[in-house]
Amino acid sequence: MEPNREKLVLPNGGKKLLLHSCCAPCSGGIIKFIQDSNIDFAIFYYNPNIHPKKEYEIRKEENIRFAEKCHVPIIDAEYDTDNWYARAKGLEFEPERGIRCTMCFDMRLERTALYAYEHGFDVIATSLGISRWKNLDQVNDSGRRAAEKYEGITYWDYNWRKKGGSACNLEICKYERFYKQEYCGCAYSLRDANQHRLAKGQERIQIGVKFYGEETNNK
Repeated sequence: MEPNREKLVLPNGGKKLLLHSCCAPCSGGIIKFIQDSNIDFAIFYYNPNIHPKKEYEIRKEENIRFAEKCHVPIIDAEYDTDNWYARAKGLEFEPERGIRCTMCFDMRLERTALYAYEHGFDVIATSLGISRWKNLDQVNDSGRRAAEKYEGITYWDYNWRKKGGSACNLEICKYERFYKQEYCGCAYSLRDANQHRLAKGQERIQIGVKFYGEETNNK
């Protein structure tokens, strides 16, 4: 069940929101919350970090499917992986939440802010910070830096985790049977996750295999 929440209001008198979505499992509850608050918004899917292409396509198509179900416009931005790898050069062995992640957040939110500036949005936000695996301050710092580059653009640093937000997301994940992602997304996080698994005697991650709600349905 969705939590009983107050209606959201965009900051700085904003009129139109562009929500950067990293994936449907992270943005599902956020999308519903924003929609229930009668905010004019669209979803921006820009995640060139995701590897391999099969994983990227699963995450993207799932996000598109849910957006269409909710009747929310979604912008499918380019998968410019060459640009991402160029920026990640020299950062291949940085830890999660380190400077490689900062670069990745900066890149994605800078593109979000640019699109917002060019297409009549005055507020941007992201679903990246709802995950407990992410450093919320790190995500918000990237969002603010991105917004500061463009006049009239505000970054909305609302904490989507609070007031049952994370629990709501999980319920939607189960109801929609979203794909259950087992690593952050980039080639280096996949490498590190697999190394950790192998060290514990576990199998490597398999792409496109696990989905939310399977445990319940199999009982």
